Amino acid sequence: MRIARNLSLIVLLVLLLPYLLAPLYRAGHPVSALMAWRYLTGAPMSRQWIDLAAMSPSLPRSVVASEDAKFCSHHGIDWGALREVIDDAGDGEVARGGSTITQQVAKNLFLWPGRSVVRKALEFPLALWIDLVLPKPRILEIYLNIAELGPSGQFGAQTGAIYAFGHPASGLAPREAALLAAILPNPVRRSARNPGPGVRRLAGTYMARAQASELQRCWNENRGF
Repeated sequence: MRIARNLSLIVLLVLLLPYLLAPLYRAGHPVSALMAWRYLTGAPMSRQWIDLAAMSPSLPRSVVASEDAKFCSHHGIDWGALREVIDDAGDGEVARGGSTITQQVAKNLFLWPGRSVVRKALEFPLALWIDLVLPKPRILEIYLNIAELGPSGQFGAQTGAIYAFGHPASGLAPREAALLAAILPNPVRRSARNPGPGVRRLAGTYMARAQASELQRCWNENRGF
């Protein structure tokens, strides 16, 4: 009985730890679980932190346009997009990604990759909590510094930009920013350095979306990104 109680306490503490850590991430340079794992196992891993204000404005705009168009208006979860994913699955269509940037931050910081009902059950309330305790610009800044953006353990906008284009994220042109956004779902198979036709086509779409009126309002209402 005592062992069971101790195990239950350990599990509870593990589940609560992300909720205790998230408010502390208003500052600092957090790393993702995957970054930590690669470092501990000796796999290649590189990341140079860059503040959101130092990035080319084209990058956060392109990433929001590609990953989460309603980033500024939802509270961690885009329920409309989630319903569309469920409807598509019910109709037998290929499931589309419905995760918001905030959900991806929750997953990357505290959980694990891959599709899992358990992971999603942990991810949803954690995303709501992160949206509550961190401002939108900070959530986006963290995401752009922990997202995988290269085929050999390159993480974050700065390292991804240098690998793909040979210059820092502060100097990204709109087209280059859109190419980085286009490889986010799979930076191992997609390349911003040597983009194929599909990546180039997506980049063009994201460049156009980044100039949409809704995204411009998002940008203006959230000074700093």
